[in-house]
Amino acid sequence: MPKFFTARENITDTEIVIESEDAKHIQKVLRLGVGDEITICDGRGIDYTAVISEIEKTRVVCGIKDSRVCDTEPSINVTLYQGLPKAAKMDYIIQKTTELGITKIVPAKLSRCVVKLDGEAAERKKVERWQKIAGEAAKQSGRGVIPEVCMPMGLDDIIAELKNVDMAFAPYECEQETRLKDILDSAGEVKNVSFIIGPEGGFDITEIEKLKAAGIKTITLGRRILRTETAGEAVLAMTMYGLNEV
Repeated sequence: MPKFFTARENITDTEIVIESEDAKHIQKVLRLGVGDEITICDGRGIDYTAVISEIEKTRVVCGIKDSRVCDTEPSINVTLYQGLPKAAKMDYIIQKTTELGITKIVPAKLSRCVVKLDGEAAERKKVERWQKIAGEAAKQSGRGVIPEVCMPMGLDDIIAELKNVDMAFAPYECEQETRLKDILDSAGEVKNVSFIIGPEGGFDITEIEKLKAAGIKTITLGRRILRTETAGEAVLAMTMYGLNEV
């Protein structure tokens, strides 16, 4: 059954309204009509089975048949701080980590990032586009929540946030001892996990020193070095499995 997201204010006790591009998709692409059923999510973990009752040019009105808690969301919150990569790699990272259950994605402005966003306006435009990609991936994968894509942050602000979670770590190609499995096995009860992935050129040594000084552990992902666009999804998948979120 097709799934769509809508804002909570578009949902009443009996009706749900879908607007804009999704309304056009229902009409023009899926060719659905009055009487057809769809799944609508409020973006906060509640799914509704809804029956289309009215179709207009830019909106679709549906009657609520039933509602339930979406069972696809993990019980832990995971945040990825991703060193800004080149070209369309960020699109891929957002899409795949959304499918795997990420909660929040924060673009990280690190010293070896090739991409340099020119001012707040450019950053905001990029984030709006990335947020749309997260929404599409959430819809495709049956998520109950659309991950938040935040404005880019520098390392000092990221470290301040990493200090306030249950588990935080940074995969680092020069780490040889501590494995991801080691910290997952000793984690205990964890609700909030954060990790930071370096850009194409990896972390600068001064960045690693800052992370370690703040108590953020560096980990090895094994003998092979992963690309920045592979590392985030690989770490997320391993973390979900290691914390029994599969």
